[in-house]
Amino acid sequence: MTMLRTLAGACVFALLAVLPAQSQNTQPPYGPPITLEAAKKAMAAAEAEAAKNNWPMAIAIIDSGGHLVMLHRMDNTQLSSVELSTGKARSALYFKIPSKLLDEAISGGGAGLRFLALRDIVPLDGGLPLVADGKIVGAIGVSGMRSSNNAQVAQAGAEAMK
Repeated sequence: MTMLRTLAGACVFALLAVLPAQSQNTQPPYGPPITLEAAKKAMAAAEAEAAKNNWPMAIAIIDSGGHLVMLHRMDNTQLSSVELSTGKARSALYFKIPSKLLDEAISGGGAGLRFLALRDIVPLDGGLPLVADGKIVGAIGVSGMRSSNNAQVAQAGAEAMK
């Protein structure tokens, strides 16, 4: 338990030290878990964006507790994308930020390198928190193509929640 608290403290310190300054007031609080209906809506929008561009991708949606709600692996998607997409979603959920910001923190070196020691975190572009009624109800993670493509598909899913 002490080790877990130490790790959590180190993560918070690293987050505050390397990520862009964001007031806690700008980050929505966690809310109830995403409903299956809302997850289907976000998934459909993300999958449509990927299909429109002929991008084979894995798309994961998790709830506000970090539990998998939906996972779609499109035909011809590389197998590693399944784990990467769920990891990106967890990264966005746990830190309440786009997973791209973790990538940028690591790229900056220094204290940002601490994120590499965390389990279940994938600090690459393609993960976004899902917000409904001003609260984080889950997250979406996308993998399979270039980072910018993954982010575009994740954004389509997140926008479907608005």
